[in-house]
Amino acid sequence: MTDEPDEPADVLRLDHFLKRSGVADTGGQAKVMIQNGDVKVNGEVDTRRRKKLVKGDVVEVNGQKLVVKD
Repeated sequence: MTDEPDEPADVLRLDHFLKRSGVADTGGQAKVMIQNGDVKVNGEVDTRRRKKLVKGDVVEVNGQKLVVKD
């Protein structure tokens, strides 16, 4: 048994990204925004809150574009 994470450090979930970037105040708010179709990833609506983002992905919420940097 090891203590290695389940996913690489350079991968970030969409719901976590929204919370970290300050777009959503809570994880619950991020979940609702994603499920309502208010979030685009690389120009496409994505309703998967566990969507894995990688460096360079562009997330758009309410006309605000954010680039995943790490």
